Amino acid sequence: MREAYIDRKTKETEIRVRLNLDGTGEAQVKTGIGFFDHMLTAFARFAYLDLIVQAVGDLEVDAHHTIEDCGIVIGQALKEACGDKVGIERVGEALLPMDEALVQVALDLSNRPYLVWDMECSDGMVGDFPVEMAEEFFRALAVQSGLTLHIRKLSGKNRHHILEAAFKGVGRALGLALRQNARYCGILSTKGVL
Repeated sequence: MREAYIDRKTKETEIRVRLNLDGTGEAQVKTGIGFFDHMLTAFARFAYLDLIVQAVGDLEVDAHHTIEDCGIVIGQALKEACGDKVGIERVGEALLPMDEALVQVALDLSNRPYLVWDMECSDGMVGDFPVEMAEEFFRALAVQSGLTLHIRKLSGKNRHHILEAAFKGVGRALGLALRQNARYCGILSTKGVL
């Protein structure tokens, strides 16, 4: 089974993540940040991951630590669950529309962490979620999982739509990258390792 369980506690947050890469897209998410719960649920659904996230953070300060640390722990769980990455497609891409918003995502489970965030989106809040924290979440996810991740907004005005298209797009692309390919049983790399 391609699964992982990570429990991380700091002075700012306590986060538990359970991840099953071969799930059906079921999610149970409780971070104390409503819009973020909605985004992680959509991410899991579009990736066909089973995801449980329980997070308690210093929300009396702001949402920053909770959101970034969830990216760290989900990224660690993703790396552990992927194991040696034998037989997976490794790369994935998505063009995700959400009403007027259109977001392009391309990613590679390359073990070379990098984030390109080309998402012009006006500052502010979506519910209780600060818009600028989406970039911090995806950076933490990419760094901890060894993911090369490009996220680019092609169109859109509504912050909710733009961010939702990004989370769903990353989920869709990740789901494609994690698929097992029966035609090849090794690691999809000319080097033989990732």
